[in-house]
Amino acid sequence: MTADFVGRRALGRATLERQLLLGRRAMSVLDAAQHLVGLQAQEPLDPYHALWSRLERFRPDDLAQPLLDRRVVRIVVMRGTIHLVTADDCLVLRPLAQPVLDAELARHRDYGPPLRGVDLDPVLDVARALLAERPLTMTALRAGLAERFPDLHAPPLAYACRCKLGLVQVPPRGVWGRSGQVRLTTAEAWLGRPLASQPSIDEVVLRYFAAFGPAAVADVGVWCRLTGLREVVERLRPRLRPIRDDRGRELFDLPDAPRPDPAAPAPPRFLPRYDNLLLSHADRSRFFPDDRVRPRLFGADARVGGPVLHDGVVCGSWRIERDRDDGAATLVVSHTAGLGKRAQSSVAAEGRRFLRFAAADAGTHEVRLVALK
Repeated sequence: MTADFVGRRALGRATLERQLLLGRRAMSVLDAAQHLVGLQAQEPLDPYHALWSRLERFRPDDLAQPLLDRRVVRIVVMRGTIHLVTADDCLVLRPLAQPVLDAELARHRDYGPPLRGVDLDPVLDVARALLAERPLTMTALRAGLAERFPDLHAPPLAYACRCKLGLVQVPPRGVWGRSGQVRLTTAEAWLGRPLASQPSIDEVVLRYFAAFGPAAVADVGVWCRLTGLREVVERLRPRLRPIRDDRGRELFDLPDAPRPDPAAPAPPRFLPRYDNLLLSHADRSRFFPDDRVRPRLFGADARVGGPVLHDGVVCGSWRIERDRDDGAATLVVSHTAGLGKRAQSSVAAEGRRFLRFAAADAGTHEVRLVALK
């Protein structure tokens, strides 16, 4: 099959369409989470911000209730990071992520060495039983393991359980408007079903292309951090469409995946601090055309809430400032100097809508745009 050619702008529009960011969709939270193969969720509110920018008339309870009902869960999967995934995907993605977590445990500077030569099977059996009784904090799990294994160092044992068992963070963690410590139980105990014994990496890679394509093999690796993906993609090649980008790289896509016109409008979007759109490609130039933009917009500023898109690329970063006296909320958008007045007006309008969602309890809402020098 002759490879198609696609430029950087076309790549960006295609990925934005798969990511539900060219236009908000009338989809359920479960359908969106399934299509996106989960949402990055190490910050508890990030999935809410991500879905607000993707779904029509999204309200916080649209996600909070499925969390409470155990239809979606928060669990470590791709890249060894917390994601919000459907219950069905939890049972498939968690066992596929095991090699990533095994490697993380082995190379951990503090916990890896004390575990060398330790038979972890009895430790994991005890942890399963403790966590099945009731969800526990890591502190409580360490205490339980210390009692049962007094001759071993409890913190590495607990970390091994985090890496070796499919541990779900249970509500109220991750529920909008509520807070709570991270409490854990096993996915099997929480969902009443076992993890998949033979999950298909082929099907998950095809889902990656559906949600993030067109993409290279290296991009798939950055998304999931698994190895051996060249072999997987070669096996899938008859089911994929080869593509060449403007630098000659070989990319792949699904034959029937949407490929919007590169000139299709891409409205402003406010994304959470961590969003898989910007974390799932080795080459992020489709969203960062200028390599100098990313460190200037984000750097080490912990106050940054997340990236702002305009015309399909990252043009700024946002944060919300609250006045302790009157509760007023101000959305501060730091943007690149090249953002024109019409674009600024469009970003500000979307920012006002976003702020009314993200800080609904504020007495007043204000958007302030600041150009980076």
